[in-house]
Amino acid sequence: MKKCGLLVLFLTLAAIALPQSQAPKRKKLLAIGECVGYQHDSVSHGLATIERLGQETGLWDTYIRTDTQLLTKKKLEGNAKNLDYFDAVMFYTTGELPMDEEQKASFQSFIKDDGKGFIGAHSATDTLYHWPAYGEMIGGYFNEHPWNKEVTIKLEDRTFPATSHFPPYFQIADEIYQFKDWSRDKVRVLMSLDTTGLDLADKRVHRTDKDFAVTWVKNYGKGRVFYSSIGHRNEVWDRKDIQTMWVEAIKWAMGITPGDTTPLPKATN
Repeated sequence: MKKCGLLVLFLTLAAIALPQSQAPKRKKLLAIGECVGYQHDSVSHGLATIERLGQETGLWDTYIRTDTQLLTKKKLEGNAKNLDYFDAVMFYTTGELPMDEEQKASFQSFIKDDGKGFIGAHSATDTLYHWPAYGEMIGGYFNEHPWNKEVTIKLEDRTFPATSHFPPYFQIADEIYQFKDWSRDKVRVLMSLDTTGLDLADKRVHRTDKDFAVTWVKNYGKGRVFYSSIGHRNEVWDRKDIQTMWVEAIKWAMGITPGDTTPLPKATN
């Protein structure tokens, strides 16, 4: 009886410990908010929101930096982590970030060869103009923002995990970008601007095709790239639907959930 009781106790303790031992390990996100060009006041709030969402979901730990020191595969001094430690990198940045050739090669390889993730927020496309490989990786570059007001966003893909919760159209007050060196043939557009009622004759409108993507995904080699120009204003980061978008985007970029990156033709309605 005593042996039987000990066996039951052992099995009970093992059953309690088993789910804990099998709990998925938290992913690691390096979030960089370095601003060499225009200073966005919402960078702090945006990246703090990303950190909070990681903690609340229990899916990732966020390492927020305002410099590019960790964008390397070289061994760093002390307890500093390099790219090998992370599962994805997020940029809410502007300007020509101070990165040497080794850092650029390591960062590119991190995504393209290692199959890791990249998440770009708002002005991440207003970054590293003098490094064409970065523009190729993210999918395009900022080319003015003709609108900074409430606009209507059109959902072009409601099957992708980061946008499946949105209605076909929604309103948002934010700064809306247009892009150069960008093509639908190279990305899967998830959201675009509904231009109904907008002044397309404005001198700041440069795209003759009147095609203004807002959010897209793509593969870069083995890696996964998510970009959304949403996020100029603090209050945008407080929207639950936008927070859900970022959570699902990070999950996809880290390889937690699948998502199709096949380019789509421009929506006609």
